[in-house]
Amino acid sequence: MTFFSLLLISIGLAMDCFAVSFSVGAGQKGLRLPPVLAMAFSFGFFQAFMPVLGWFGGEMVVQYMAQFDHWIACSILGFIGGKMIVDAVRPQPDQNNSIDITKIGTLLLLSIATSIDALAVGFTFSVMQEVNIWFAVAIIGLGSFALSLLGVFLGKNISKVFKPAYAQIMGGIILVCIGLKILVEHLTAA
Repeated sequence: MTFFSLLLISIGLAMDCFAVSFSVGAGQKGLRLPPVLAMAFSFGFFQAFMPVLGWFGGEMVVQYMAQFDHWIACSILGFIGGKMIVDAVRPQPDQNNSIDITKIGTLLLLSIATSIDALAVGFTFSVMQEVNIWFAVAIIGLGSFALSLLGVFLGKNISKVFKPAYAQIMGGIILVCIGLKILVEHLTAA
């Protein structure tokens, strides 16, 4: 597998990370660099870890996970996105309604939800003799890290143009759409 092919796979897998990061950047005021770096690292780590898990897990685990991974990802992203939308429409006084990436639980849920598809990629890599799994996951992890940082930056700058509630609603809609996209892709794949 060529470097260019791995780069395209990395970008494809990182699109969910980018969209979630965009939502975080658009919805969270006073965003500091350490939590953003922690989020980007977590997204990159899970995007790299899942293919390794798929590589070692084998066909049985991937087939079992494939039966419900799309439901898990859709539920998590739909819940978080829906909560963002509801909180933007009915804001509570003195409450920040954006995704709080400083909470470990939220960060882990988002990291897992955005990286479940990478498990199947790892299985695919395991049946391809020419793939160096360690090089591949390094490219995937670094790509997700970089696109997560870019997403926060773009989301933060877009939120300057729109009112914070609009940016939060837009971010929530993006998360719900990603969850639905994952669900529809898996349900229509035959």
